[in-house]
Amino acid sequence: MKRIIAVSIIALIALALVPQIHFAHAQAADEKSAKQYINLRAEVWNEFFRMTTAAFTVGAVVSGTMIWLVWRFRESHPKNKIPTRWEKLDDPTTGTYEKEGGH
Repeated sequence: MKRIIAVSIIALIALALVPQIHFAHAQAADEKSAKQYINLRAEVWNEFFRMTTAAFTVGAVVSGTMIWLVWRFRESHPKNKIPTRWEKLDDPTTGTYEKEGGH
């Protein structure tokens, strides 16, 4: 899980930094021809749409994860119907592991 988070953060940083490095390199060039001209307004909108796409992708992953967690750990799930050893006791504060035959 930590690896996925790290890769996601690196990808988002790369999405933000690569165009900035490209802009800086293009402005640093001494000779500018018509082919090298950058329409800055179009590049800013391009960057905005890239970051919007990244935000929607992250949002979709988080929403999907939350939906799966709620669906998996709902009360009506078959695996959750079996009561735990503590739920079987009338008063859980009086129970011990020894009485329950556990550890």
